[in-house]
Amino acid sequence: MKRIALAAAATMLAVTGGIAAAPAIFAQGAPQVPGQQDPARVTAGTYSADPAHSLITFEVNHFGFNDYYGIFGDVAGTLVIDPANPEAAMVDVTIPVASVTTASKGLTDHLLRPAKDGGSPDFFGAEPAPARFVSTAVEVDGMTAMITGNLTLNGVTKPVTFEAEFTGAGTNPMNKKETIGFEAETEIKRSDFGVNYGIPLVSDEVELDISVAFEKQ
Repeated sequence: MKRIALAAAATMLAVTGGIAAAPAIFAQGAPQVPGQQDPARVTAGTYSADPAHSLITFEVNHFGFNDYYGIFGDVAGTLVIDPANPEAAMVDVTIPVASVTTASKGLTDHLLRPAKDGGSPDFFGAEPAPARFVSTAVEVDGMTAMITGNLTLNGVTKPVTFEAEFTGAGTNPMNKKETIGFEAETEIKRSDFGVNYGIPLVSDEVELDISVAFEKQ
């Protein structure tokens, strides 16, 4: 996906922590990458999101000058999948909106600023409820899939379709768990979810890019 490189960069600290914790693995010179884009490696079962290596980036346009990005981390949730019937897969993912961060402390503080005088907050507010996506249908085409479901954000639930790509499967050498990776993207209108501040100077359209690793339970 065109924005996933940003997600990869944003997880560098988590990855670096993993490297430090397992120097033997990375001292082997050129070990084989454990994850491969091979559907035959996927086994049926229930998988849980790895919060240390899963995140969502969002992109908005600022004043028509340039695009700006933010990150949601600590993603939780499950994937139920059977490679013999991939279109029966079910995804249920929760995103703690309160963990939102950007490169600007001032902007991050504004996103979580409480409402004034009993009104509505500009963005998420001081104690925002987690967002949640629950799939309702999956259409598979090779390594990609269209995943339709209901996204609940800011107390509003709307149908959303993600274009997802299967990016790898294998055994994580750190914890020996079977792992599946996906990247996905979609575009929503934040006004649909009651987040109206600054429109149209800050775009109504928000691009969401997801990079998630699921570990078998």
